[in-house]
Amino acid sequence: MQAENPLIMNLSKHLKHPIFSTVADAAENLGVEAFVIGGYVRDLILKRDSRDIDFVVVGDGIKLAEEVSRQMGGKAKVSVFKNFGTAMLHHDALQVEFVGARKESYHKDSRKPDVKPGSLEDDQKRRDFTINTLACHLDKGNFGQLIDPFNGLAHLKEKIIKTPLNPDITFSDDPLRMMRAIRFASQLGFTIHPETFAAIANHKQRIAIISFERISDELNKIIASPKPSVGFKLLDECGLLTLIFPQFTALKGVESQEGKGHKDNFYHTLEVLDRISTVTNNLWLRWAAILHDIGKPSTKRFNPELGWTFHGHDNKGARMVPQIFRQLRLPLNEKMRYVQKLVSLHLRPIVLSESEVTDSAVRRLLFEAGNDIDDLMTLCEADITSKNRSKVIRYLSNFALVRAKLREIEEKDRLRNWQPPVSGETIMKAFGIGPGKQVGLIKTAIREAILEGELENEPEKAYRFMITEGQKLGLKEVNEID
Repeated sequence: MQAENPLIMNLSKHLKHPIFSTVADAAENLGVEAFVIGGYVRDLILKRDSRDIDFVVVGDGIKLAEEVSRQMGGKAKVSVFKNFGTAMLHHDALQVEFVGARKESYHKDSRKPDVKPGSLEDDQKRRDFTINTLACHLDKGNFGQLIDPFNGLAHLKEKIIKTPLNPDITFSDDPLRMMRAIRFASQLGFTIHPETFAAIANHKQRIAIISFERISDELNKIIASPKPSVGFKLLDECGLLTLIFPQFTALKGVESQEGKGHKDNFYHTLEVLDRISTVTNNLWLRWAAILHDIGKPSTKRFNPELGWTFHGHDNKGARMVPQIFRQLRLPLNEKMRYVQKLVSLHLRPIVLSESEVTDSAVRRLLFEAGNDIDDLMTLCEADITSKNRSKVIRYLSNFALVRAKLREIEEKDRLRNWQPPVSGETIMKAFGIGPGKQVGLIKTAIREAILEGELENEPEKAYRFMITEGQKLGLKEVNEID
């Protein structure tokens, strides 16, 4: 195999960035051997862009980093992590890490190993997959020569994810590697070796010792991959998904009564996720696709006349979003609120597309969706997964009409990210009143009149309307506001 492809056996022509010659010179000055290893070498062979470079040295990685910084004239500041024996610096757009070659041993209740200095081979043995064991010499006599003791190059060519050592040991030692195996398969479109995948299924319970922060980091990378369903199906098949995200696996299955069934919402959701992933890299919009039907299992009912219904699953799903984000240690901030909003509203454009699109309904949708209206429409279009081609064409045509109406109403009424044309402070000052129910009633009346098209979204007209509404409540204008 290696003899068949001699050009790829030496990657010196591809190591043209000055960082490589600088590290080679620094290693020579210190009298140590240094190598570029892991993901950067893998991606170089796969012709994938990579901004993270790992250097391993048979010796002290921190000293090598400091020598590299010195050779750069101190322009690149070194960050040292003594507890891990690593150092990092940034150069151009690259993140560069240095570590001494090491061998590791693990305790059953922790993924944090005991570390001892080791050889390059020791360091390659401790790595997760053969495609990540690839290393290149940096010494001048062998610069760029590939070191491949575990057939990583062949596995790259065969598109296989395989552990360099016994997979039972690999996954028992560090169970996060189970998530990483599936993540790489999803990102690269590779197949997990049968023995490696069987070991993941056998050791799935070990995931319990991994923090959800680390699990979600890998899960997000799966979601960000070109076809996320690949990763989710593997997670489900090996049994990990039900351990880390049981609400999602609860969508699985089809039930029938009186000859009436419903679609499998698990596979429908994966189809929606894949469809939306072809048009957006927005991680949180992809999360909205994952969670848009998450409320269906608890709202499923059988009606002899209508068949299976999921009434209120949009509201139920929106209420579940914070709980799921907390469970998975996802950010409890505007990103969560964005996902929650889209889950809550995902049926609204569909309802609009099924009936005559009224200005009032479009105004209300614009008012509630605000600046997220375009993402909401993207989600709803991805949600049309019917096998009935004519039905899909009809829905998408109707969605085009809804989009056109949205643009028309937005240009006229400026309701995206709407702010009241008359503030509560203005109401109180005009009528000489303090905070209370009357202020709220007037603000609501103004908002409803605008949404119903009875009042233009203009401050002057809204002010006159406010006076009229106040008079209905027995209030009198005591201060005329400019």
